[in-house]
Amino acid sequence: MSFPLEEELRKYLDRYPEEKPTIDRFRALLQHPGAFQRTHLPGHITGSSFIVSEDLTQTVLVHHAKLNRWLQPGGHCDGDPDVVQTALREANEETGLKNLMLLHEEIYDLDIHRIPERKDFPAHDHYDIRYVMRATLSEPIVVSEESHDVKWIALKELERYNNEAALLRLREKLR
Repeated sequence: MSFPLEEELRKYLDRYPEEKPTIDRFRALLQHPGAFQRTHLPGHITGSSFIVSEDLTQTVLVHHAKLNRWLQPGGHCDGDPDVVQTALREANEETGLKNLMLLHEEIYDLDIHRIPERKDFPAHDHYDIRYVMRATLSEPIVVSEESHDVKWIALKELERYNNEAALLRLREKLR
């Protein structure tokens, strides 16, 4: 089965050849017809947004209710192979921001992370495809039912909220 995402992964590999092992894992997952379904185990594709301010000094993080951590907005594709649209939809739902603009149309970052077991679903991997988006600081943000909080934070203070390499890498790629 072939998706346009495969071409985007080729372009991403050209920019980040050191990430080939991760890209190869994404390519292997794409061979499964259920790769974009949240029920696909042991993992599935998700889409998220690294939202930055117009002056590139701040980002929006959500304090995820289930995971109890500050993260960039994102979520499940629910069968839709258009991961950019998933990332935009999830960013809007989780932050209330309506005027999001892609800074680049290509994949910004890839990450595979473990989601812990819940009483109704086993532990599994999220194969997260991340896009960088811009928003205006003056636009109001809204806390969704999936989060405890949502706020703009200075990029230079990112470690105070989450010091995981996968999140810090988003800031580094911006430079």
